[in-house]
Amino acid sequence: MRDKKDADLQALVGQATAGDKKALAALLLSVQDTVFNLSLRMLGTFGDAEDAAQDILLKIMTHLSSFRGESSFETWVFRIAVNHLKNYKKHMFAHRPLSFEYYGEDIENGRVQDAPELGQEVDRELLAEELKLSCTNVMLQCLDGESRCIFILGTMFRLDSRIAGDILGMTPEAYRQRLSRTRRKMADFLGRYCGEYGGGKCRCRDRIHYAVHCHRIDPQRLEHTGAVEIPVEAMLHVKRAMEEIDDLAQDFSFCKAYRCPEATREFIQEVLASPAFSFVTNS
Repeated sequence: MRDKKDADLQALVGQATAGDKKALAALLLSVQDTVFNLSLRMLGTFGDAEDAAQDILLKIMTHLSSFRGESSFETWVFRIAVNHLKNYKKHMFAHRPLSFEYYGEDIENGRVQDAPELGQEVDRELLAEELKLSCTNVMLQCLDGESRCIFILGTMFRLDSRIAGDILGMTPEAYRQRLSRTRRKMADFLGRYCGEYGGGKCRCRDRIHYAVHCHRIDPQRLEHTGAVEIPVEAMLHVKRAMEEIDDLAQDFSFCKAYRCPEATREFIQEVLASPAFSFVTNS
């Protein structure tokens, strides 16, 4: 089945580079969810992820003629996306980096009790869920860029270490070691502070007003709980295997996958109708 999938994508690449817009649209739509979810976990916010995903899809389109079939098409897409995101400087946290120390200090000493009561027009449980998903996603920003990428590829996308190592330019053994250390660091933090995923005292329900007051969530714009959740398997066809390098896989259930925003699908259609399409066949 996998070989047929790869062959189908390879055929679409050939058709797209020969000028077939429908084939190109099918290629881009087949990877848009993967690109968006990788961007979301790497950058932390929906708005930044959507912008970066569109940049990456455009880069995939304009570099399509350079695809030689030496790896699967989706592995090639991951490589383009990872290289783009590791150096991405236009997102919220690029110039305001976070750290586990900062997050821990905020949990321990944030003046939650002083926050005014806000957001009462939205269901409290919904706000708590939004905060939980937002917090754990933004928490990834406490990792350095490469460690964050390693964690996402291994924990959310469950890439085999040979494929992930190739994407990141490291040996499978080095990748597995880095993944294990990074997952342990994340698990230790959750275990110490988080009452939702670990044994800590921090409970999202108790911090709703504080989070709204600090603009960490917006009751009128619930992005995580408002997004369409999809199974990771629905967007991923590359070879994958959650390698049992440690016993932490079950600790990261917050790594949910979401359907790419409709605006990105519209962006693809607009680009295909523009002169930019000529880059595919002329490059």
